[in-house]
Order: sequence, then structure tokens, then C-alpha cells
Amino acid sequence: MSAGEPGGAPAGDRPQQAAAPADKAAPDGSPPPDQEGAAEESPQAQEAWTARRDLMDHAPRNMRFESGARLGGGLIGGDNHGVSAGRVAGDVIKGSKTEIHYQFGSLFGTGSHSSGEISRTSVEAVAAHFVTAGTVPHAEPQTCEDAFRLLAERLREERVLVLLGPRFAGRGTAALMLLHRLEAFPVNAIDRESRPGDVAGRLKEGGNLLCDPITERGRPLRESDLLAMRDELAKKDAYLVITVGPRASLEDVPVAEWHAPAAYAVLEAHLRTRIEAEQVPGLLALPAVTEFLDRAPQPREAVAYARTLAEYATGQAGGPQIERFSLSALENQIQEWFEEDESALHLRDKAFLVALAAFDGSPYALTAELSDLLYAFLQQTENPVVPPAVPVFGTHVGKRLQLARAHRYEEEEPTEWGPVLQAKSAFRDDRAPLVLLRELWTGHPSSRPALIQWLHRLAVDGRPLVRTRAASTVAVLAVTDLPSAMALIIEPWAASKDFVHRIVAVNALALAHRLEAPHVPYIIDTWCEGDDPGRRWVAIRAHGLIGDERPEKALAALRKAARKEYEEEDRDDDLLAELASSVELLVLSPAGEQVLQELLRSLDTPRKEASVLDLAVAGFLNACWRTEGDKLHGRPLILARYAEAATAGDRTARNIAVLWRTALAAPVHSRTALDVLRTWVLIADRDPAVEWALAALLPVLAVTPEDFLRLDHLLRTMSDEDAGPPPPVAGRLRTVLPHQPA
Repeated sequence: MSAGEPGGAPAGDRPQQAAAPADKAAPDGSPPPDQEGAAEESPQAQEAWTARRDLMDHAPRNMRFESGARLGGGLIGGDNHGVSAGRVAGDVIKGSKTEIHYQFGSLFGTGSHSSGEISRTSVEAVAAHFVTAGTVPHAEPQTCEDAFRLLAERLREERVLVLLGPRFAGRGTAALMLLHRLEAFPVNAIDRESRPGDVAGRLKEGGNLLCDPITERGRPLRESDLLAMRDELAKKDAYLVITVGPRASLEDVPVAEWHAPAAYAVLEAHLRTRIEAEQVPGLLALPAVTEFLDRAPQPREAVAYARTLAEYATGQAGGPQIERFSLSALENQIQEWFEEDESALHLRDKAFLVALAAFDGSPYALTAELSDLLYAFLQQTENPVVPPAVPVFGTHVGKRLQLARAHRYEEEEPTEWGPVLQAKSAFRDDRAPLVLLRELWTGHPSSRPALIQWLHRLAVDGRPLVRTRAASTVAVLAVTDLPSAMALIIEPWAASKDFVHRIVAVNALALAHRLEAPHVPYIIDTWCEGDDPGRRWVAIRAHGLIGDERPEKALAALRKAARKEYEEEDRDDDLLAELASSVELLVLSPAGEQVLQELLRSLDTPRKEASVLDLAVAGFLNACWRTEGDKLHGRPLILARYAEAATAGDRTARNIAVLWRTALAAPVHSRTALDVLRTWVLIADRDPAVEWALAALLPVLAVTPEDFLRLDHLLRTMSDEDAGPPPPVAGRLRTVLPHQPA
């Protein structure tokens, strides 16, 4: 029996078909995954167990699979976030009803043509809420206040100050407050479209404010411009603060860095001017407020939240409004990103945001690489006649992540060779990927051709992480818009002759189900009974991944498929192997005990169908090959489960023993079963715990004279790992066999 046949030894990772060029995509961006001339299937598919491991290792943090059944006294792998992740994701993808209006801009001159005088009354109103806490990272509030005072003194001395900070960090407010500290009134807001060389001629007495001037490589803000401004300011006894973002074009211009004040401090300051002081501590202690602050909101969001909390305190708003506010603020931010024109947010930056949503928590270099691939596809959509151009240099990691409200950190990434330390990037708000992909797919359908083309390319990438994230991205799209995701992406992948596409389709359906997309079980049940070979294959694999939620129905569907295959004159051995692999996954799933019971129940029928017996035994033996951590000499998972159940007097021990006796007695499976036992004995030679477990199992397998002779012969004649005589443990295990039955 060859590897990969029902009951055969696991074949391990199998070679995959090379990725086809992506430049043959149809104009709508949704090509059939198979390229012209690909008349035959790729010869082998990645093993189901290995594909499942890749899925668990690389799925995004907001849709983690439960990593394994309770085997050998503990969970093998990570934690279960499936159900809770589905509920959270469902709420996020459905969206929020709370409306948020940010009332800024008109005061600080951030509009595209805003200019004129800002009244002293307006400036004093801003000063009543202004806080400096948090503007110096990791510093005490007094240190932050001292730093701001020094900035004001620097402005007094130099007359002009360039304040650099990220968008929506409150840099406009800070600029206004610096002028307020110097009593520089009236405050004159200068049009941001003014050329740097023209600003000196537009300065007035008192205070001057220039927010985010339009600078680019052709017209940067230069030191010579500042010198001209300083001379003019000195003549008029005036002051000027210029705010710029991280991407501003500057030449030899000294800047003062500005960081956003602490959201807690901003929220508290605004609350104290809206409600009674004794109410503030109670509001700030609400769980919804804590959750809001934990997501690192911008100052403008904290200000808007203060209004909502004040309304809640006075009975004008209810609990749901303060609970939904955080999600609504996130939705508003993402809508702003996509609505910004090219001068404010370049298409390449938008492509990076999408890639970060797909690869949230992945290595930054990988995300950046694949975001540029998406950028090229988006350029083709915008202007098909112009070849896409991707700049090789010119990006700054810190500025790029700052724009995305993301962070960079180091963490180990699983690989087939072991964990590797990587520099990763992720949104600070873990809901952002789901909201962003929803907004992209439903709010900007013109991006679909490029996005689909990109996903097709990701699906055939040689890196498991990339393929898994292609699947997880499509899963989110399926929750958002199931008909379109199925028709444009999942169904073409499932019908593909390339097993690589099929596996990604399996993962997309499984992850979509974890996110509570509708009708996924119905889809795979229907496909499993159909005649399309690709869809049947995908459905069989999918049953193995999500069938633990409904093991009876999943096993019934797999048995029905096995019967159908046995009725064919020319059986498809590969499909039968896939059926056994799905049973294997179910045996090793969190529902493993129920699955074992169901396998035995299906065997205890008057019909004694060969298809049902072969499916049950082959799947069980496949599971018996698996070891903890997939290590060569790791503890066998099923044997560890048997030892645990036998110690507890659990019926699972009996079920495992009965399935073992069935496998040893079945002519088709006996050889494979003995191979498994030989492997277990070799592992026992290294691990006393495995020896003790085998010593408990072997006696219950030697029920008949044939059983005894079979096991005794194995232990007497097996060779060690170097083809030498039987290892010492084999002799010790022979002693636990009962006397030859009569």
C-alpha cells in the first residue's frame, strides 16, 4: 500500500504546481485559476494534516482555529478563539449604526482653502480643554508640560516654529496653543495652498498659523523660506507656527516633533467642561470607556466621545451608543482613508492599508512586498494603457505604519523548519482588518478586479503564510458578500484542476464558517454529493476542518461519498484517500471522542459495508501516525489519548481498542496497522511514557489466538531503526501479552 492510500502512512508535504504568471488575467480581474494549456491536474496535493497545520499557524489573530483535540493531557497548539472570533467578526463586518461627526478643521484652517482670522474667543475655548500629558512618550505629565513650555520659549526666541507630527495627533491644536501661550493675538490662518516663498508676504501682526502647507519635491519648504519669514515676523513683532506631516517635503528645516496627547487626558479634560466634576470618574471607569481607550484613539475621537459620554450622563444617549462608538470611529477612519484624494493619501499607501489588512500580524517586509504587487494591479485598473510603475525606494517604515495606525514588533513566526524571529506589523485595533476589507469590497467595487487578480496571485504563492492569508481575506469577503465571493473567487478555485487553488478554497470556506458566514455547511454538503470532482474534493477537505461542530452529519456525508465511490467501476483511490484524511482530522479534532464513538456505531450495522469499514479504519490509522508537534519521535497522539482515557476509566479507551482490533483483523488494513505499531514500539524505545502506554494497550488487543500470534510475531521479528535486531523494549512488551488464548 502506497503512502497516501486509505490507511497508508502520511505522505508529508507533497510538491505543488508552480505558480502561473498573473499577467493572463481576464479584464474583469476574475480569471479561472487554471491557465491555458493546463489540461491535467497537478499530480499531488498537500497532505490534509499539513494543510491544517499551515492554516492554524498562519490564520489571522481575529480568526484563529482551535488548534487541536485534547490529546495526551493537553491542547496541542494554541487556544480556541473560533466561536468568540466569529461573534466579534460578525458584529464588525455588519457595521455599526452610531454616527460620529468630527467638528474640526474650520477653526484651525485645515481646509483646502481656509484662511482668515481666528477669533480670540475660539482660541480661549480650545485652551479650556488643552492637555499636554502624553506628548512626550513615556514621560510624567509635568515633564510633558515643561516640554511644551520650552517649545513656547523656542517660538518666542525664533519667531517661527515648524511642528511635525502624524495626522490627527492634535498638532493644529498644539500650534494654536503655542500662540496662545505667547499672547500672540489676533491669530491669522494662512491658506495652506500658499507657496512657501509667498508666505512671508502674507504674515500679519500677532500670531500666524499655517497648517499642513502643500509641499512636494518641486516646491519643498526650505530653510531660506524660514529665514525670509523670520525677518518679516521680526518687523511685525509677530509669530508663526507651521504644522507638517511625516511626508512633508522639507530641505534643511529644523522641526519640533509633536506626539498626540494621551487619549485619557483629552477625554477627561473635555468631560470636565461638559458635566459635573463628580460624575467624571464614574464615566471613565465604565467598561465601554476602558475598551475605547485601550484601542489608542486619536485626540479628535476622544473629543467626539466626550460629547457622547456627556449625553449619556445627562440621559440623552443610551448604553449602546457609548458601546458602539469605538467601532463607529474606526469605520469613519477607514472611510476617510479610501475617500482621500491622491494628494492627501497616495494610491500606494491605500494598497499598503489593504495588504496590511490581509497580512495583519505578519512580517512587515512581506506585507510591503505584496502591497506593491496590489499597487501595480490597482494602477492597471486606473489606467490600463500605461504600464504600472512601482518605486523601488522612497518609503519609510515608521511613517507608513504611523499613517496606518499600526505598530511594528518582533515575534516568532512558525515555519516548516521551526520558529523564526521576524519584524512584524499589525494594526493597533485588531478590528481594523475586518472593517477595512468590508469597506473595500462593498464601498469601492471598482477595486474588485485588481483585488481579485491579487488574490489569485497570492493563492499560488510558494509561502504557506501567503496562501493562508489569501484564504482568510476571501473569508472576510464571503461574510460581507457571500454570492460575489463565491462566484468570483471561491467557486473558480474549487473547480480548478490545480490542487493548490482547491486547498485555498477549502481554507477560505473553513475560515468563513468560523466567522459565521451563512450557509457554508449547506454549500459543502451540496458539493460533497455533486459530480464536479473539484468541488467534491474541496467539500471533503472542508468537512475535515469544520465537521467537529457537527460530527454526526460530517461523518454521514463522508460515508455517503465513500459509498458513491465504491459503486463506481473505476474507483478514485485519491478521492478515497482524501475521505480517510478528513476522518483523520475529525478523530484528532476537539470532537474526537464523539467521532470515535460514531465510527464504531457506523461499523456495528447488519450491512457491514466495505466502504464504511475502510473509511473508518483508514481514517483512524491515519490519525494513529500523528505525534505531538509532528515530531519524528514525538508521543503518538492517539496512544496518549488512550492512556489518559484508560486511567480515567473513560469509554474512549474501549473505542480506541475496538478500532485497533478491527484494523488488525481487516486484511486490507492489517499490514498498515502493524506498521503503526512497529513505529510506536520504536518511539517507546526512546520514551518510557510511550512504553507504559503501549504496555497498557497491547494486552487488550490480544483477544484471540490470531491476535496473540500477530502481535508476538511483530515484537519478536521487528528490526530496530538501523535494521538490526529487535530493540530491548520489544522484549519487555512481549511480557505484557497474555498467555496464548486457547
